[in-house]
Amino acid sequence: MNYLRNKTILITGGTGSFGSSFVKEIIKKKYGIKKIIIFSRDELKQFELQKKLNIKSNILRFFLGDIRDKSRLIYAFKGVDVVVHAAALKQVPAAEYNPLEFVKTNVLGSQNVIEACIDSKVKKVIALSTDKAVSPLNLYGATKLCADKLFVSANNITGNQNISFAVVRYGNVLGSRGSILNEFAKQNKEKQNFKITDMKMTRFNILMDEAIKLVLWSIQSLKGGEIVIPKLKSFWIKDLAIALNHKAKFTVIGTRPGEKIHEELMSIADSQNVYQLKDKYLLISNQLIKNNYKNTALKKLTKNFSYNSLENNFLTVNELRKIIKKNFNYLID
Repeated sequence: MNYLRNKTILITGGTGSFGSSFVKEIIKKKYGIKKIIIFSRDELKQFELQKKLNIKSNILRFFLGDIRDKSRLIYAFKGVDVVVHAAALKQVPAAEYNPLEFVKTNVLGSQNVIEACIDSKVKKVIALSTDKAVSPLNLYGATKLCADKLFVSANNITGNQNISFAVVRYGNVLGSRGSILNEFAKQNKEKQNFKITDMKMTRFNILMDEAIKLVLWSIQSLKGGEIVIPKLKSFWIKDLAIALNHKAKFTVIGTRPGEKIHEELMSIADSQNVYQLKDKYLLISNQLIKNNYKNTALKKLTKNFSYNSLENNFLTVNELRKIIKKNFNYLID
């Protein structure tokens, strides 16, 4: 990652699951980064992350602030080269009950980030998206779709400024805060039936280190205007429980408001403008191809399809068990 050498990088939502893991990774790998700024609104989480990192270095900075506050963003972004935008309200049921609050943060806050990056002459901006932004069923997904559109179109208003905006889209990270794996592990430890919303439910599988690698690749490789989507395997939610306990018993509790049975990372309409690499898809416009990719060997998809977690390759129970054993300290029965 020579691109990050002597650069200042800022992560909005830097105390969240992705942000804190991303910071740990780039500190551990010693990319020669000049400064790392963690921007978030929770002082307790910042304090706890400081203690956990225990870094005796002057490269780490903590900024309290909210992406709803553009003036604070402009102040925080001074001298920043790269912004990774991970801040968002994300709980699907909470969005259904508090829609305007999600609009204020995920849509208006994202526009604040864009404008502050342009005002502060940031060089590269990577925004994190979600499967729920594709054919959105819930309010959270609708706000993230709006945010994706804002970041992609932001490249049209930069003029001659050396700045690019792109989006990284993936699904729920296995084992992250709020992950179903954590809930199942707790229920298994307490000898409860596994509570499942629907026995037919599927999800894409991505681990945190894979998400981090994808973002790091995007920082170095994307030109601006792309949405990058990893090629992932799927799993049945029920199989995840069985991987923890081969004698798993279930209690079906029904889907939550706005919850999808299957994830979708790319719609049929999206796939008309998708090019593929070995392990990822690039959703990019024809104009972007002409401007930034005309001399590259990108291969365009020849068929239109929905990239969803049902019509996909699946992990077996044994493969899920191996993933859990390798990456998490959960009891497996």
